Order: sequence, then C-alpha cells, then structure tokens
Amino acid sequence: MFNGFRWGIGRLSVFGGIALLSAALTGTALAASAQDQLKSFVQQVHAATGSFQQTVVGPQGQTRRPQSGQFSFERPGRFKWDVVSPYAQLIVSDAKQVFQFDPDLNQVTVRNVDQAIGASPAAILFGTGELDKVFDVTPQPDRDGVSWLRAKPRNGDAGFVHLELGMLDGLPARIVLLDAFGQTTRVELSGIQRNPALPASTFEFVAPAGADVVRMQ
Repeated sequence: MFNGFRWGIGRLSVFGGIALLSAALTGTALAASAQDQLKSFVQQVHAATGSFQQTVVGPQGQTRRPQSGQFSFERPGRFKWDVVSPYAQLIVSDAKQVFQFDPDLNQVTVRNVDQAIGASPAAILFGTGELDKVFDVTPQPDRDGVSWLRAKPRNGDAGFVHLELGMLDGLPARIVLLDAFGQTTRVELSGIQRNPALPASTFEFVAPAGADVVRMQ
C-alpha cells in the first residue's frame, strides 16, 4: 500500500479498499464506470488473491527497482501484502492490528488497524467501499482500455495527494498513487481469484524469535 505504496506505516506503504457514477454507451453495450465496477467488486467479492508488480518513480524521474509479490484479502479489514522480490517485505492485517515485518532489519511494526488503514490505499481495495466518508472521488477519462477514478483523501495528514484506480472487467487492475513527497507509485494487479476459501491462518502473524517489535500509538 508498500518502498512505494505508502500507508504512512514505514518503508512499504501497499495498497489498505473505491466508488463512482457514469456509464458510456458503446454500440449497444453499456460499459460500467470505474465507480460502478468498484461498487460491484466490493459487494460481490468478499475475498480474493492475486499478484502485483510495483514501481516507484521519484520526483526527478528516477525509478527504483520494481517489486513483485502476492496479495490476499478478506473483508472487512483482513489482508496480506507479501513482497518477494527484489527483497522480502510483509504487511499483514488481522482486522485488529496491522503488522509490518522487515526481515532485513528483523523488525516488526505494529499499529491498530483503524490507525493504519483509515484514509489509506488499503481502505479502497480491502475495506467496505464507503469511500465518500474519507475520500473525494471523481471520475477520470478511460485510458488504455481501463476505466479510472481518482480518490483524494479529505484528511490532509493521509500521506498521499491522490490515488487513481483502474478497473477492468469488474476487477481492480492498476493503481497510481502520488505521495506527499512527489513520488509516483504504479501497481499492476493480475491473476485475481474471486472468493477463494482462505484459512484463518492466512491473516495471522507471529513475530519471529528475536525480532524487534515496535508498537506505534
């Protein structure tokens, strides 16, 4: 949500659940807007798994090494964002607390879920879909065959300027986030499986032996 997708919870910052109105008529087919697709996604998809690839571009155009990994979520508020390349990073929410684990530092940062998600990208993808409470949401022109919306946090302390979400065939496909430091994070989602049976252990986290655990207030 993740160095890139910032949630205000450290080095990763993923992803964190998205709504709007407008439809375009193409021939005789009615194409759903990004908001309508998101609304259906939130209502019909209570759990999902998939893969992501993430790149971060700095304010001067410098590009960091792409990150890739897998994600899973189960509404409301349970998710895992697991970076596997080029280095391991992990964010897990059990709907009460969010754990961010940095294996290189052997450090775990723990936050209350309301504090960590709130007006974050995670609220758009993994939350209840009630975006209007914390975001100003506006439609964006379609591009690259994808329907887009923009969500701007109402709270100036959210840590990012705005997020654009691209919906394709009823699923989130792309995320573009501009953060408060002028960095642009681009996330491509793929291989999304709707409503799989996920064991409860998917969203459990136990700090490794010897890890430094930092609890944020």
